[in-house]
Amino acid sequence: MNLSRPARITLRIAAGLGFAVIYVPLLLVLVNSLNPDRSSGWPPPGLTVHWWADAWHSTGARDALWTSVKAGLGATAIALVLGTLIAFAVQRFRFFGRETLSFLVVLPIALPGIITGVALNTAFRTVLEPLGVGLGMFTVVVGHATFCIVVVFNNVIARLRRMAGSYEQAAMDLGANTFRAFVDITFPLVRSALVAGGLLAFALSFDEIVVTTFTAGPGIQTLPIWIFSNMARPQQAPVVNVVAAVLVLLSVVPIYLAQRLSSDTATGGRI
Repeated sequence: MNLSRPARITLRIAAGLGFAVIYVPLLLVLVNSLNPDRSSGWPPPGLTVHWWADAWHSTGARDALWTSVKAGLGATAIALVLGTLIAFAVQRFRFFGRETLSFLVVLPIALPGIITGVALNTAFRTVLEPLGVGLGMFTVVVGHATFCIVVVFNNVIARLRRMAGSYEQAAMDLGANTFRAFVDITFPLVRSALVAGGLLAFALSFDEIVVTTFTAGPGIQTLPIWIFSNMARPQQAPVVNVVAAVLVLLSVVPIYLAQRLSSDTATGGRI
């Protein structure tokens, strides 16, 4: 499609403005983490790493970080197992309600987080509390897993739809049993989709705050909740800026890897 010169210039300006809206605030967070002014005054009078040292020694921030890591790993593990099994069931077998099952798996990612949080809070209090299981890390992990399953499911089923079943049939014709065909043929083909889905699921869980608010019990504070609760405290503002800057930098790694692996998935992957 050929565009006129004014149209190309207009599109470039619009794209530049769009990227500026997204990335300039992130750049300001990085700059403010080095701002020696505790109130993050602008422009910064200089640059310092003093707040980075304070953030490193902040027990609350480190505990919240570890809590987020544990919740993310737990939710990702559940999502990988359930999302993969459901994707194989939906793609490889024909049964009554197959499309409905696929719809129900994808639906939680589209629901407002506050609806999911209220529903899970009610369910946990109704079902688990009489059994002696209160709100805590377990309920946070389960709450995050409800929407993390979606990204794993979507990645795996997209790969399975592009896979030719003839590979596995050929392996079984040559004498491989079902397990050996899965290990030698199926798993290498879906491996990159699993890793990409797992990275995205972890990033999704790590960043979650709405559902966590309704599913975390007393004493459970993830890093997003710690940041939100400390933003209104002027004395903690520089440390919050540092933690936010670290999260921005750390978020680049899984997103970049997931994008590369998804690209590999789209091109057919490697055996």
